[in-house]
Amino acid sequence: MEILNLSLPATNRFASNYLEQSVEIQPFFHYRYNDLQEDMKRKQELNNRSFPRIEVARHIEGFMKGFPTSEAVKKSIEKLKQANCLVVIGGQQAGILTGPLFSIHKVISIIKLAEQKERLLGVPVIPVFWIAGEDHDFQEVNHVFVQNQHNVDKWIYPEKVHQKAMVSDIKLNQDLCLSWVQNLIKNFGETEHTNGLLEFAETQISRSTTFVDFFANIIMELFKDYGLLIVDSGNKDFRQLQKEFFTQQIEHHDVITFSLLEQQKQIEKKGFPNTIDVNERAANLFYYDQRFNERILLEYDRENDCFVGKSGAISFTKEELLSLANDNPAVLSNNVVTRPLMQEWLFPTIAFIAGPGEIAYWAELKLVFEHFHIKMPPIVPRLNITFLDRSIETDLTELNMNLTDVLSRGTKQEKETFLAAIKDQELEQLFSTTIDQLLNHYKLIEMKTEQLDRGLLPMLKKNENYLLKEINFMKLKLEDTVKLRHDVLLNKYARVDLALRPDDSPQERIWNIFYYLNQYGPNFIDEIMTGSYEFDGRHKVLKL
Repeated sequence: MEILNLSLPATNRFASNYLEQSVEIQPFFHYRYNDLQEDMKRKQELNNRSFPRIEVARHIEGFMKGFPTSEAVKKSIEKLKQANCLVVIGGQQAGILTGPLFSIHKVISIIKLAEQKERLLGVPVIPVFWIAGEDHDFQEVNHVFVQNQHNVDKWIYPEKVHQKAMVSDIKLNQDLCLSWVQNLIKNFGETEHTNGLLEFAETQISRSTTFVDFFANIIMELFKDYGLLIVDSGNKDFRQLQKEFFTQQIEHHDVITFSLLEQQKQIEKKGFPNTIDVNERAANLFYYDQRFNERILLEYDRENDCFVGKSGAISFTKEELLSLANDNPAVLSNNVVTRPLMQEWLFPTIAFIAGPGEIAYWAELKLVFEHFHIKMPPIVPRLNITFLDRSIETDLTELNMNLTDVLSRGTKQEKETFLAAIKDQELEQLFSTTIDQLLNHYKLIEMKTEQLDRGLLPMLKKNENYLLKEINFMKLKLEDTVKLRHDVLLNKYARVDLALRPDDSPQERIWNIFYYLNQYGPNFIDEIMTGSYEFDGRHKVLKL
């Protein structure tokens, strides 16, 4: 599989600066990425810290028993128990059918970087994927985008979830899910791989009782042979391992928020917007209330010296919250500020795989980490990948278009230039003259109407608009006739956009891996994994 490396800007300005290793943003991080000397420093730092490796490994071993496994997975679990082991880690929400492609790209990045770090550092390095099962935004994970001719359609999983329940707790209606997935896969179009893909989906659904199960079963079936380990942040047993760290977060909640706000001020001074929405009241902790069946963000009420949520409907003293952390940590969960801390307390992380948005918000956490006398891990940009089908590559050649330009902004500019070139200029002039004459005559009629009967002016305006609408309708019909003569070429623009820049967005943010599994078969992931990838911040185009 041929891989092209292109230089493209990230989706936000801060991440673009990070990809370039700009001096301007280096003060917001503890390490530079893609630097062996920095890795050695990080390795030494981790050697001087203690981690619950055995406890975490045993939890993962138990948690993963219900998911597809392999000898490589078992080997990774044993590696994680070793005193000198390190991990490459990254995470994502549990999107249905794994969600947009960037979730798959993140998994690939974690596995590939772990392999590289193990070779370079000479110690066990395990790939770990952190499923954000504690997240409660169901609307972000309940849909898949599919092609509809030259458009993008959003297919929403039909079951409703009204409360702010954690995704880990959302049950999967297997019959409903199977019917929905079958229709979706059939919408991709039948290929020699469709029946096998339908069987694959049915198997994963039959194994799953929750949305996280469904996500994890698919991910592990696709990547089990590469030693990937998974954790679910919403798993109640996993949070039993976090008691001590929840306690630290509660004890230091005010300093965490203060440090975050101070770091944000420094970033603002450099002219960058802040990513994390926070105020001085933030406790950076969620409480799961069974009465409301939802996950509630806590704030600190300084005046009454207590932690409150849901507009005061729930309230805890500091002592009560500490008791919960010790006796029932399953009801507590992290937010965007404290999740990275929890991750770094639990795992000896040699690298964190981050998307563009994550790079920006990790920068805001440096002083938070320093308060606890630890450093942020090297933040490594995940692989940005675009799949390029040979037929689309042929279209690009025939349109004489640059691949980098298309990936950055689509074909709109070139298509408009082409449309302008094929316009019938005589026809344009005829319609333009007709419309001008109509408007001028109606001005004269309006003046006369005002003298005779002002009450008829609205009717006159309506009549004028009707005629303009009819003229424009005919104009568009004739323009469509001209376009029809160039239909083959215009369809190429549409195909290129749909494949590489759908809905004016990067491919990885719209399309789902199941489309490609249907097109290219069950070995598609293995073919991708044979590639050699450099974590150099450049965009990877995989020619299929």
